[in-house]
Amino acid sequence: MAENGPEFVPKKSPVPTRVVAPTQGEPRREPVVPPAAHEAVQPGTRRRFTASEKLRLVKAAEAAIASGERGALEALLRKEGIYSSHLSSWRRQLGVGGEAGLTPRKPGRKPKLDATARALLAVTKENDALKRKLRIANALIDLQKKAHELLGLTLPEAPEEES
Repeated sequence: MAENGPEFVPKKSPVPTRVVAPTQGEPRREPVVPPAAHEAVQPGTRRRFTASEKLRLVKAAEAAIASGERGALEALLRKEGIYSSHLSSWRRQLGVGGEAGLTPRKPGRKPKLDATARALLAVTKENDALKRKLRIANALIDLQKKAHELLGLTLPEAPEEES
């Protein structure tokens, strides 16, 4: 028994081979390697349709349906390489928003506020903070006045401003 377990060595699996034309003597056998094993296949890129392409395809689909020819719509879908779900979602977008509804939208969550609403919110917050500071300052001034009255001190007179 080996240190890491029983001495069990699995049998080699047979490698498919092909016979190559003989060159001087008996025929040679070469391993058959499937093409995908040594080729790197690039991943497919997602197709993006512009609004004009979507409109063209929706109109072509309507024309195929109107022709009354059996399988015309399916042939169009195969020829263009699109699914019926694309067509139905584009029809829905066209019905809701017209041609403008077919334009691609920016991905992700929509902002809750636009630029003017954000600016207004920032100014409102700043205004509230300044009001809070003013209330505190006025309360401190009132406290100082009461302290001066209790101690019998006279407050310095504020110089009058000329207008």
